[in-house]
Amino acid sequence: MSKKPYIISGPCSAETEEQLIETAKQLVKYNSIDCLRAGIWKPRTRPNSFEGVGEIGLKWLKTAGVETNLPVTTEVANAKHVELALKNEIDVLWIGARTTTNPFSVQEIADALKGVDISVMIKNPINPDLQLWIGAIERVYQAGIKNVKVIHRGFSSYENSPFRNNPKWEIPIELKSLFPNIPIICDPSHIGGKRNLIETISQKAMDLEMDGLMIESHIFPNDAWSDAEQQITPKELQKVLSRLIIRQTAIQNEDLKDKLSELRTQIDIIDEEIISQLARRMDIVAKIGSHKSNNNVTILQAKRWENIILNRKNIAKSLGISEGMIESILKTIHEESINIQTRILNNEKH
Repeated sequence: MSKKPYIISGPCSAETEEQLIETAKQLVKYNSIDCLRAGIWKPRTRPNSFEGVGEIGLKWLKTAGVETNLPVTTEVANAKHVELALKNEIDVLWIGARTTTNPFSVQEIADALKGVDISVMIKNPINPDLQLWIGAIERVYQAGIKNVKVIHRGFSSYENSPFRNNPKWEIPIELKSLFPNIPIICDPSHIGGKRNLIETISQKAMDLEMDGLMIESHIFPNDAWSDAEQQITPKELQKVLSRLIIRQTAIQNEDLKDKLSELRTQIDIIDEEIISQLARRMDIVAKIGSHKSNNNVTILQAKRWENIILNRKNIAKSLGISEGMIESILKTIHEESINIQTRILNNEKH
């Protein structure tokens, strides 16, 4: 993809031919988009809700694409969907988050795509499992598909969050480091779940050097048959895109390069100190584990752990550091500490 950001837009679901074609026409009128999307089959969490119009919607989607001179894309969840999408000359397919979670389903789709020259996009799995995402990419690659993109749409979580799906930005960042040549499209609609979050999430994606955006758009979003709260009108999309700041990825200014190099050297030194101090901490953790083992004391000391969290968060607050970040770091350290002491107790018992 040479153009950045690559914009995919269209309604969550194809509802009627008129709705889909009019949405496409307004998208082109107000925006420079690269691909038209619409859901044809909608995998709903529970039955008895709108689950898509089915095969007839593929014809509507293709017609809308032809009338607006846009390639079109839709989600496929099984081999039959692939067959029907190819029959109707859909240009790009995407594998949804629920499907990515199931390697059997991904393999079925990959087998149906063997020998086909088509672009395929793969959404992250619902749960934050990087290996499942990688596995889906590998299965599609092994089917001979050369043009692969991924879509970051966030992850389900029981934690309280302002997002419908927690973005967990560190996961797509790690995927990018493993597959630097695969474009990453961000889906702010599904991450936020609310239209007022789309612009903020889109800007964050651009700041993290993601390659494009998939944003749901509908001519009458409040009346949409699915995911009404996260869709925006084509004209609202124009406002979101016009306000995006696309930052430079390459640094041309030599003075700036020198300043950043100096600051990054300082960060490298601090990181080494942090790792050294963590090693010392784990040595002490091991000694505590030996004392607990010798005295038949449980590994987890809940009251001590509560006091650590409270105390360290207060220190972080006083220093202007995110309390949430410190808590997350401490939880990771605590988990490793428990693992170390568990090994010590088990080894000394045998």
